[in-house]
Amino acid sequence: MEAYDCPDSRTPGVSATATELKMRILVVDDDPEIVSFLKRGLTYEGYTVDTAGDGAEALSRARDAEPGLVILDVMMPGIDGLEVSRRLRQAGKVPIIMLTAKGTVTDRIAGLDSGADDYLVKPFSFDELLARIRALLRRSQPTEGEVLRFMDLSLDPGTREVKRGSDDIKLTAQEFDLLELFMRHPRQVLRRDVIYEKVWGYDFGGESNVIEVYMRYLRSKLEAAGKARLIHTVRGVGYVLKE
Repeated sequence: MEAYDCPDSRTPGVSATATELKMRILVVDDDPEIVSFLKRGLTYEGYTVDTAGDGAEALSRARDAEPGLVILDVMMPGIDGLEVSRRLRQAGKVPIIMLTAKGTVTDRIAGLDSGADDYLVKPFSFDELLARIRALLRRSQPTEGEVLRFMDLSLDPGTREVKRGSDDIKLTAQEFDLLELFMRHPRQVLRRDVIYEKVWGYDFGGESNVIEVYMRYLRSKLEAAGKARLIHTVRGVGYVLKE
């Protein structure tokens, strides 16, 4: 088995909040040692942990008891992690962290396109996994009554609903997070490295075009039926939400 830091002997990190302590996490991996490692460590941190050894079992457990977050291996026999992620995303908005031995940009984009919210390459630090869990859970907590508006565009972080005028706009998890970042910083030029950090939580590398890919997805939906462009490219720097 690849080397991981032991959750019982590592340096203590930030403790889970009271809300997070109640969180049910579903761990899905066909390696029983990794499943045991993660279950022990997450239970030690105060989370309730369910486990599954393959994709079919994962989907069954998710139907029986809806998880608050899913940690999902990509490479599994039968239904692989990408397909499990797609089916979970179709069924709801549960945060998903992908685990994989593959770390190329193409592999990461495939995982994110399947509906995953974050991506962690094996072997990984347990402290880093905990930090990413906390970040996703913070992002998934609704802010009651808050609605962000810019011109005819509105975004509700609580319900994750987006409208342009009277038209509903259906966004994926990453598209929504990307738009929310711009809505919280209107008329401010956001650099590519800032977008990487705030939306994906890590750097894909200087040659990655993941931002361009998602900007095309997002613009195609915001500008449907000939609507005016709101997110503009600032060449060599990044993007800005402006009139």
